[in-house]
Amino acid sequence: MSEASKYIAREVENKWYDYWMKHGYFHSEVDEREPYTIVIPPPNVTGVLHMGHMLNNTIQDVLIRRARLQGYNACWVPGTDHASIATEAKVVAKLKAEGIDKNDLSREEFLEHAWEWTHKHGGIILEQLKKLGASCDWERTKFTMDDDMSASVIKVFVDLYKKGHIYRGYRMVNWDPEAKTTLSDEEVIYQERQGHLYFLQYKIEGTEDSLTIATTRPETILGDTAICINPNDERFTHLKGRKAIVPLCERVIPIIEDEYVDMEFGTGCLKVTPAHDENDKVLGDKHNLEVIDIFNDDATLNSFGMHYEGMDRFEARKRIVAELQEKGILAKTEDHINKIGTSERTGAVIEPKLSDQWFLKMKELAQPALDAVLEKEVNLVPEKFINTYRHWMENVRDWNISRQLIWGQQIPAFYYGDGKEDYVVAETKEEALQLAREKTGNSSLTADSLTQDKDALDTWFSSWLWPISVFNGILEPDNKEINYYYPTNDLVTAPEILFFWVARMIIAGYEYRDQKPFNNVYLTGIVRDKQRRKMSKSLGNSPDPLGLIDAYGADGVRVGMLLSSPAGNDLMFDEDLCKQGGAFVNKIWNSFKLVNSWEVSDEVSQPQSAKIAVEWYKAKFQKTLREIDDNYKKYRISDALMATYKLVWDDYCSWFLEMVKPAYGQPMDRKTFNSVNEILEENLKILHPFVPFVSEEIWQAMKARTEKEALIIASWPKIENFDAALIEEFSIASEVISGIRSIRKEKNISFKDQIELQVLNNENAANTFDPVIEKLGNISALSYTDQQVQGALSFRVKSNDYFIPVAGAVDVEAEKAKLEEELNYTKGFLASVEKKLSNERFVSGAPAKVVEIEQQKKADAEAKIEAIQASLKALS
Repeated sequence: MSEASKYIAREVENKWYDYWMKHGYFHSEVDEREPYTIVIPPPNVTGVLHMGHMLNNTIQDVLIRRARLQGYNACWVPGTDHASIATEAKVVAKLKAEGIDKNDLSREEFLEHAWEWTHKHGGIILEQLKKLGASCDWERTKFTMDDDMSASVIKVFVDLYKKGHIYRGYRMVNWDPEAKTTLSDEEVIYQERQGHLYFLQYKIEGTEDSLTIATTRPETILGDTAICINPNDERFTHLKGRKAIVPLCERVIPIIEDEYVDMEFGTGCLKVTPAHDENDKVLGDKHNLEVIDIFNDDATLNSFGMHYEGMDRFEARKRIVAELQEKGILAKTEDHINKIGTSERTGAVIEPKLSDQWFLKMKELAQPALDAVLEKEVNLVPEKFINTYRHWMENVRDWNISRQLIWGQQIPAFYYGDGKEDYVVAETKEEALQLAREKTGNSSLTADSLTQDKDALDTWFSSWLWPISVFNGILEPDNKEINYYYPTNDLVTAPEILFFWVARMIIAGYEYRDQKPFNNVYLTGIVRDKQRRKMSKSLGNSPDPLGLIDAYGADGVRVGMLLSSPAGNDLMFDEDLCKQGGAFVNKIWNSFKLVNSWEVSDEVSQPQSAKIAVEWYKAKFQKTLREIDDNYKKYRISDALMATYKLVWDDYCSWFLEMVKPAYGQPMDRKTFNSVNEILEENLKILHPFVPFVSEEIWQAMKARTEKEALIIASWPKIENFDAALIEEFSIASEVISGIRSIRKEKNISFKDQIELQVLNNENAANTFDPVIEKLGNISALSYTDQQVQGALSFRVKSNDYFIPVAGAVDVEAEKAKLEEELNYTKGFLASVEKKLSNERFVSGAPAKVVEIEQQKKADAEAKIEAIQASLKALS
């Protein structure tokens, strides 16, 4: 692309990404430098890029590119997660479309299909991240089902089992009937839904009496094994020791007593279904009740469902309610808000289910990870999440780590008999055989005698090792990479996986490295639309990220995503932000084209206005650089961008280039031109993390003159001392220039016509920027006076009055009349404010902020009256 051509984002982005990849600028190897490491939150291998990924990965890329510029050995490890439930569902759906039933396949056959699907579709999202400009070390790309990653997971499982942290137990679990697998508590999302409370009449055995039970799930009466009353409830004293008859199935069940029953809820009587409610299971164990499971794995009714066998649970509910009503058993129905658990993966309503599963004891393991966050060894940004984290960790429950799936790491437990304890845990079948022989004393056992557990491990049980396993720190705990890159520096992720993933990684870090896995956790907000709705495919409110990149360029989208995305607060996404980002990129490009269009002469000396401009901008740059660095340290990435944006757009493009620009048709002096290019290089360095493509394009276009390496590996600007007084003096000078321009515009005085400016310097302001005022105001003569100037237009900056003689240029009498009108209006306004402030009831009764606003109005009106009077005096 020639330097003078239009900026075409797509061409620029493809060119420089290929260039960076070709030169290996993203790749990191162990060396003598200090490392800066980020591990990507591995997206699901099934995934495609969405707006949350865009935000998360833009922030990571900003951090890694800045670290690279700072001279760190920057390493950003990418990869994907095998996502057991989601991937298996995709493969099952594909097989179904081909007329193949998963149940007809052997484990090995199914895995062949799963790997084929993964090789074909997996990793699409990583390719999409390249379009965003993500500078990951792609040579280090990991997948949670890679051989070494899986071996790490199995090794950890066996180790934790040997330490007594993992056990197998028959417990109530969360069952996803769609995926046909158990889920951990953290994978259940609770939603409030409108439901009903059904009041059913149970007959008392041997009598004509009945009692009424309230239930939200009438289908579960088929699994009832007791009725429970509170022993202190005098209403039911007559029921003690009696038995009840379950409606429809006519099963006789005991009436038991327990203070667990809430006498105020429903009817005060509780049906007990130990197979389908966690609290009922506790009651059942306590009172030695029968357990009757009425559901198949897909939540259809089994043989205990009688004539409803094979029917879906919700359809069965409708039919059972109709039958209960028909038989006079349903006394009444009331509306009732239910809190329903749903699967985080499939959205299916969860069924509590008793099942043999594998669990990891969490209480002891969680303590070091809790202490690390409370003692700020691991920093959560923003800190508001610390209390949430603390609550979860202090109330942590054992983690159900087994899943009834094929896709994933197969649990390394090997069964050799029919008893519940007839199993051993080992990394290989050979080791398992040896252990089984030792355990049984039976040396004749063979490998064929062993059957491996069919279940797979929860996907999070592999990704909790991610910061360690990507550097092979489990299999080779003392290798040079894990010792160099670990602990990592920053983790950027979403708050909703603070417990799924972040807390568990911290736990694993202390258990297997005796070290935290990262120093800081930057928790991004959720990307929402302008109506504050979370973006989702189902709502149709999520734009296509690649479409946005096509429309506005990757740099424009990156800026748009970050313009209003403070840590931990949700981003209200508006496509106009990307448009604004694209406009910023074009502004940067056009400013370069302007500089590049100037002719340069070695014969021309540097004007004083350009000399001052260079000194001022360097001071302003240093002041802003400190602000930017401080924002980075505090993970205020949006604020760092905004400071950069304002510096480049306002100070550099709008002021500095105007201050140094040569007169039309005239060349620029060499000294100023060299300074402009040095300044541009420094600008590009701070811009690069946010807009890597346009910044590299400009840097490389300057390369012929500067002989610099690629911008991506340049050096971050150094903090230097600066003249703060210059910045303050320019802020006054810029107001003066704006005042001159306003008068020119209001009075229709051409910007091409030179005018005089006289200054009544009441506060003895510095005249450093006078040459700049003369240039940008097109002033023929700037002079200082000690008295009001007559026959002139005037304006005030601070306490100084600025006069522009206008003899013959404007209608003085008309101007005076206009000012008199404005003066009278302002005096009237002041009088109304003073009246309000003299009212003691208002001052004492109004909020302090309201009074303060009125006092400010008074001060502003008084200052305006003074300025108008000065202008009238000057015109007299």
